[in-house]
Amino acid sequence: MVGTIKLLYFKKSIQVSIEDKDVFEAELDGVEPIPASDKVLLKRPRSDSPGLIERRRAAQESSEISKSTLSAENIGQVDPHAVLSFQRPGIQHGVFRKLRLGHYQLEARLDLHRLTVDQARQSLLRFLKDCVAYDVRCGLITHGKGEGRAEPARLKSCIAAWLPQRDEVLAFHSAQKHHGGVGATYVLIRKSEKKKRDTWERHIGRRG
Repeated sequence: MVGTIKLLYFKKSIQVSIEDKDVFEAELDGVEPIPASDKVLLKRPRSDSPGLIERRRAAQESSEISKSTLSAENIGQVDPHAVLSFQRPGIQHGVFRKLRLGHYQLEARLDLHRLTVDQARQSLLRFLKDCVAYDVRCGLITHGKGEGRAEPARLKSCIAAWLPQRDEVLAFHSAQKHHGGVGATYVLIRKSEKKKRDTWERHIGRRG
């Protein structure tokens, strides 16, 4: 006579003769089932490729740009030869004068020539973000005057409207002639949190 015994250890059924049943059970005497594990085996995460990292960075940057309040709509039109000038409250007059006269070392430059307004916006946001990340204190943005165009000083007008909206910008002023004159603008960038902390620690050290 043949019967069926389900062997749960192997998760399948086999057929054995009834005569062998007693022998089989004797062989299993003292054998304990392997306890089920509640662990889940996961594949070891692979290192991100340079391409994936760059795509993630670009996606994050694009998201930040899309959330930006900078807009080219309803901005004031400035004269191609107008002098741009902005000084955030709290900025010392001596610091602003040094910026206005072009006495700060230009650590970074951004050229917006031949860019569309949208491209200029993205480039400006990336530029300011990088300046803070690399502790650049003073930069030069070349936007041109846009003379003779259907919309004169279009990019210059955008820069004049956009820069005051950005927390990274402490002050700005049209450049000296040898740096592009009114077709370019000096920008004073705030310190990064790390730079502020380092300055504070040095100050405390001198006092101690």
